[in-house]
Amino acid sequence: MRVCLGTLIFAVAIVSRMAAAAPSTRPASGDVIRLWENRAPRSTGDTPADIPALTAYFPDADKSNGCAMVVCPGGGYSTLNTQQEGTDVAKWLTDHGIAAFVLKYRTSPYTQPAPMLDGQRAIRIVRLNCKAWGIDWRRIGMIGFDIGGHLAATVGTHWDKYIPASPDPVNGQSCRPDFLVLVYPLITMRDKITNTDDRRHLLGDHIPAKLIDFYSEEIQVKDDTPPAFIAASKTDKVVQIVNSQLFYKALQSRKIPSAFLELPGGDHGFGVAASDPATAIWMDKCLAWLKIQNLLATK
Repeated sequence: MRVCLGTLIFAVAIVSRMAAAAPSTRPASGDVIRLWENRAPRSTGDTPADIPALTAYFPDADKSNGCAMVVCPGGGYSTLNTQQEGTDVAKWLTDHGIAAFVLKYRTSPYTQPAPMLDGQRAIRIVRLNCKAWGIDWRRIGMIGFDIGGHLAATVGTHWDKYIPASPDPVNGQSCRPDFLVLVYPLITMRDKITNTDDRRHLLGDHIPAKLIDFYSEEIQVKDDTPPAFIAASKTDKVVQIVNSQLFYKALQSRKIPSAFLELPGGDHGFGVAASDPATAIWMDKCLAWLKIQNLLATK
């Protein structure tokens, strides 16, 4: 079962602290930025569930290194685990000098391409505002957990797809993440490996083969797919580790800088796992990889 702690709190925050899309000045930590000032593309209403948004978190000035990540919580494309895979992750990142933006993307009954549009827009907003927000435009990544890992991988392989035609300055920014961090991610939509409930939430009940392929990210890796760090547990019974193995193999075949940490144990959904040394090791390994890639260099 996927946990969705904090969803209600997040919804209240959207109503009470919503800022216009792409503000020109740096928001305060905890402020919520809606991705589109008006209705999002394909949106069907004006409730909090219809409004994709980012919650911004910034490190202390003496810790900031100019790196930023859009955080994609899991939840099977049906809900969002905004605490364990959202705000807890943001705290870990900011403790290490990284600005974090927790993404509230649209979930069921919304289907594709709504989550991908939200992920792409999130990267564009951060990149547009990088100077005002103290971020290096060349070091903006995505970190995703569970199905949030699928969303991050989707943006990483399908960046600059589905650009809405409008004079909106946000659309002039590239939505290619500079790097990906994928933690126990779902990657494929193919039978016998995918989680069928997650697939149904994203693609519906009657799925054309071309959509299965489009959202099976292990076959969408190209030479310009961003570098990636991947961590997953061999004993995960919700998302098979073969998902991570397939994506890593595809990255390696293209000679894209990548690292894959196979954890010998650990249940699905461990998040930052601060209390479990067996799984928490992924965080130190991830930070070490980011340093090797020169992504945590001081501005």
